Amino acid sequence: MEAAMWKMVLGGVVVLLVVVALGSYGWTRLRPHEIRTEIEIEASPERIWAVLTDQRAYPEWNPFLVSSTGELREGGRLANEISNNGGTMKFEPRVLVVEPGRELRWIGNFVFPGLADGEHYFLIEPAGAGRSRFVQGERFTGALVPVAGSALDVEDGFKAMNAALKTRVETMTG
Repeated sequence: MEAAMWKMVLGGVVVLLVVVALGSYGWTRLRPHEIRTEIEIEASPERIWAVLTDQRAYPEWNPFLVSSTGELREGGRLANEISNNGGTMKFEPRVLVVEPGRELRWIGNFVFPGLADGEHYFLIEPAGAGRSRFVQGERFTGALVPVAGSALDVEDGFKAMNAALKTRVETMTG
């Protein structure tokens, strides 16, 4: 009888965990955790794009996305490494959008889709008179997002990358 009771309790716990996970996932689909940063750069969208997509040069200037390899094409896979809050993290996102001079977007998943997904984007918008607005952001969804805490605290890293990109682009010759 005791074993049957434990099976019932365990079954109830599993059902509760599934309900909580599904509820959490649904909640983040309706209300994702979003981060958006932007900076104005004295350069054309094409010039910014050239620096942004030169993955081999990231170690020279990029304090946040310190390494990125792979094909920048829709459906391509990347191997990225970020440095944030004193630690590093490696992940392999799938490229969603590549519009030269306008948009680069990918999605990464923690373990498997739906657990914790991050859709990262870079937008480049003309701002007139030889200037452009560079926007970097991410939309986090998934069952673990509400409890992820500081793991999603990347806004300072985005801002550091934006500032470094601005410096790199504006001090380039040619």
